[in-house]
Amino acid sequence: MQKTIGILFGSENSFPSALAERIQSRNADDVQVEYVQVGARMPERLTRYAVIVDRISHEVPFYRAWLKAASLEGTIVLNNPFWASADDKFFGYALAQRLGIPIPKTVLLPHKLPPGQCTDQSLRNLEFPLD
Repeated sequence: MQKTIGILFGSENSFPSALAERIQSRNADDVQVEYVQVGARMPERLTRYAVIVDRISHEVPFYRAWLKAASLEGTIVLNNPFWASADDKFFGYALAQRLGIPIPKTVLLPHKLPPGQCTDQSLRNLEFPLD
């Protein structure tokens, strides 16, 4: 049974092409590698990739959603797309503290400048000035 490894990437070129060449150099008859093409998707449509190496979904939310759906279908996604929603350093510190693990003194601060599409109105719940 033929298995396809997909590489999903953005503007970088050296790593994806080197990875593809390395996989192809193994001359495995049952494995092929290709660059992932992502389009519109219905929830029931299966992806054809056995494995996807993700190098860009941390920057493109659409790709992240697509990869999460692919993983539900059994595709192995390297650079877990679910991790972005769990990758919260402050939460990790709070959890470690609750578990009795010593942590360095830590404080959570809001952005210095409003992120992305946020305006002053979006941040009206923040205490100001900060202590």
